[in-house]
Amino acid sequence: MSVLRQTPSSTRSVPRLLPLTLMNPSMVAKHTPCTMHLSILPPELACKLFYTMLDLSQSWKRNKWWLFDRVVESPHRTSFYARKTDGVESDNSWQEAAQYWYNGRQTDPPNVFPDVMEEACLYVENMVNKEMQMRPRLPLEWAGRGSEGQSWRANVAASNCYEGTKDSVGFHSDHLTYLGPYPTIASLSLGTTRIFRLREVVPSEEMHSRRAQTFNIPLPHNSLIIMHASTQEKFKHSIPPQSTLDLYRPLFPHPSRLKHPLEPSNCRINITFRFYRPDFRPQSIPRCNCGVPTILRPDMKNRHDGQTDKYWWTCHAGAQHEGKGCSFWQVMDMKAEGRGPTISGVGCNER
Repeated sequence: MSVLRQTPSSTRSVPRLLPLTLMNPSMVAKHTPCTMHLSILPPELACKLFYTMLDLSQSWKRNKWWLFDRVVESPHRTSFYARKTDGVESDNSWQEAAQYWYNGRQTDPPNVFPDVMEEACLYVENMVNKEMQMRPRLPLEWAGRGSEGQSWRANVAASNCYEGTKDSVGFHSDHLTYLGPYPTIASLSLGTTRIFRLREVVPSEEMHSRRAQTFNIPLPHNSLIIMHASTQEKFKHSIPPQSTLDLYRPLFPHPSRLKHPLEPSNCRINITFRFYRPDFRPQSIPRCNCGVPTILRPDMKNRHDGQTDKYWWTCHAGAQHEGKGCSFWQVMDMKAEGRGPTISGVGCNER
């Protein structure tokens, strides 16, 4: 047996890290590239927006796509909204341009921001731009300015409804197709508290020395988590199912039901405000051999210093068309594609 027994490895296995719950904004900022902001909206506005989006969510859809030779359906309802203008240029065709592709199919024309969302958006934009002024900018971030002088403008919003304990979304990083490299995404939570889960994707060259850690962040009503530049390149995030929920009990009655008692809710409304960069307009996205716009992905496993990180365009037609796509793959070249201006000046295209 001493002959058959393998020689013990000289290298110890890398210890697995236990999940860590980040209970307050300082812990979130310490462990992740995100910041958390509580009571971001005036309380009555937060309630009004929750009721508005909850009513609208009755008509939202569950996304469907092909995965491993079968059609799967997202375990939550979602919809997409676009602002009346892109906030950068006076472009009357913005609404048409904002009609984008998702999971290999063209979407319907987007809904316009409801008035109450437009009002809330001003608070979100103010906080995001304030935070961005205090943070170092990364090379391929957009270096332009919004129509009112902002670095970041919320011109689109993906809205999600998680109803009950089972509605969820698995680990993913957001597609960068229209956001470009190093995007900033502001995620507003309304209604019942749900866990927002982050897990780092460890680079290949570091896998032998450390393990990824999972961070759980409880997001209460009227909280904003800003996923700053590099979050989509370094982390994946999810909303996991939960065995129990604390019902949300509104402080203010529904505007159209003032005489009715306040009713608790088991729904979380999530509005992720995003900035569609003018240099990544839908018309500028390369198409694959299937004739479908590609998606932009970061090379998460081989990232380095923020200076030499790579991104590529890849076919995503297989999400529809019975799972059939092509092998199209192309490294993104900011300069050759005429994109910019960027913080580093690489590929700068003055507008």
